[in-house]
Amino acid sequence: METKQTHSFATLGEAMAMFVAKTPGQLADIEEFHRSLAGAEVNVAIGMARLGFEACYISKVGKDSFGQFIRQAIRKENIRTDWVSESTNHATGFMLKSNVTDGSDPKVEYFRKNSAASTLSTTDIDENLFKAGTHLHLTGISIAVSSTMREATKHALNLAKEQGCSVSFDTNLRPTLWPDQATMVATINEFAFASDIVLPGIEEGKILAGSDQPEMIADFYLQHGVKTVIVKLGSKGAYFKTSSGESGTVAGFPVTKVVDTVGAGDSFAVGVISALLEGKTMEQSARRGNLLGSLTVQVRGDSEGLPTRAALNQLEQES
Repeated sequence: METKQTHSFATLGEAMAMFVAKTPGQLADIEEFHRSLAGAEVNVAIGMARLGFEACYISKVGKDSFGQFIRQAIRKENIRTDWVSESTNHATGFMLKSNVTDGSDPKVEYFRKNSAASTLSTTDIDENLFKAGTHLHLTGISIAVSSTMREATKHALNLAKEQGCSVSFDTNLRPTLWPDQATMVATINEFAFASDIVLPGIEEGKILAGSDQPEMIADFYLQHGVKTVIVKLGSKGAYFKTSSGESGTVAGFPVTKVVDTVGAGDSFAVGVISALLEGKTMEQSARRGNLLGSLTVQVRGDSEGLPTRAALNQLEQES
């Protein structure tokens, strides 16, 4: 039997319909695609829900078939859709993803400008959603989509902090969504500094913290009030450091064949956040993050590799 967690989980972002090429090749040449659900934040919500957490998702979709598909897909994952509102004059965003066989990052094309989710605003945030015991997870993507979504995200962050909720932030850089790098760095770091847990990648750390050394990246955020920093090192695992001085590197899990790298960071976040909320140690939390990240890169799709609680328990016992 799967254990129901006492903590509730909330996140905010744009969910999209994703069309993955059924065969390798240039997207312009592909005639058949497989449809699935995409979006960094909804990936994390799916992972948390599968582990038994009460997951809530805040977003907006269009009054169209893609929007209906997203609502249905989220409900199937036992994620609450009470806070997924509907726009009557903006369409749901979607994306195309190539099929790669050499372990490289797939080509992704987004169709999200002026999407329904981009109109999400502070009025769509229900302050009653945040209560003691709720964890809020945010990413650098939602604050890049539009100014109104950025304001909504900031409002959610402030409400969560007022209620004593814990907050995690995955830096998730998307340079094409920003007017320039300076604006991106300043805004991303503003949100990161206000969070309890920050999850940058090593390459992102070069841009945001000016260093490619995991400890220096962690120190940069710790010096600005963050309590915990876990730096993703790709196949090498993860480095963690806390405001209390605890630090260490946890090795990654070996993967024989990388199928699809997209979504690995989201799965890592699921592993880390779920473990920390369960009271696991930093080392155990980073290890679970590495484990879930390794599962995701071995399957095609952003969230298809995320395990149920029963499957996770078995995997952790075996490893």
